[in-house]
Amino acid sequence: MALWAWEVDTDQFTMDARGFELWGLPWRRSVTFEELSAHIHPADRDRVRAAFAATRAVLGYYETDFRIMVGSEIRWISARGQGEDAGIVGRTMFGIFLDVTGRKQAEEGHELLAGEMSHRVKNLLAIASGLTAITSRSAVSAEDMAHDLTARLTALGRAHDLVRPLPHDQGSAALLGDLISVLLAPYDDPGAFSGRIRVAVERMGVGERAATGLALVIHELATNSVKYGALSEGAGTLDVTSATEGDTITVTWIERGGPVVDAPEAPSGFGSNLVKRTVSGQLGGAIDYDWSEGGVIVTLKMDRQRLAR
Repeated sequence: MALWAWEVDTDQFTMDARGFELWGLPWRRSVTFEELSAHIHPADRDRVRAAFAATRAVLGYYETDFRIMVGSEIRWISARGQGEDAGIVGRTMFGIFLDVTGRKQAEEGHELLAGEMSHRVKNLLAIASGLTAITSRSAVSAEDMAHDLTARLTALGRAHDLVRPLPHDQGSAALLGDLISVLLAPYDDPGAFSGRIRVAVERMGVGERAATGLALVIHELATNSVKYGALSEGAGTLDVTSATEGDTITVTWIERGGPVVDAPEAPSGFGSNLVKRTVSGQLGGAIDYDWSEGGVIVTLKMDRQRLAR
């Protein structure tokens, strides 16, 4: 917490040492509001200026939260005081700055988690519907269908465990090919024909941290395929292959035999943004989509060292 005083006639701010430290400025006797404004995040600057200008007309206590830039770091500050000249002494108003960065980051994390959980629940419901349709194509009786569907849902549960962090006592993650095969097993349809889903990738280990991110990406691609792509059709196929060049491993996801797909015109949804953030952040790579006439082709480039962690 930092203390400040605002001389309303001269527009001069004086702060204690903690205030200058909070704003990332060297201490001095006073600083102008315009000088402070230069450090406010551009998206918040006009709003904060208007809020401070209006504080003298505010009845009772006020609170304004905003972001500031300290080098490349973003901090959240809460400015609090009492308006309507209630706290004015000798033409000077007094207030405090609170560093609320931790609270704001926690709130953003909770919002992201809530959005991710909502997205995953919707996807799981869509997957359950898709797996039911796949199972019905090959089942010869209600008993067979119930048995096969239960097996698929059980496999889906095992695959779903891979999209969350592994507890430390569970050891290392699987090989790349094993990991992808486990994730795609619930979507295979051996009753249609042999080899509907084919995985042929390099034999390499995937570290625990990378396994969570990669599993999330594969899970999202499989979900979209069941909902819209090749795995939604009985004759649809999926080939997953890999190639290595230097420190980069490229995994290619090729769908064929499904419905005609078109490149989405709307901005990326939550799932697509989650995949892009995971690939770039956790796997040190990039993902690209080719909406070809025969089916979508997804190219996933990853850093080999990141993948092994």
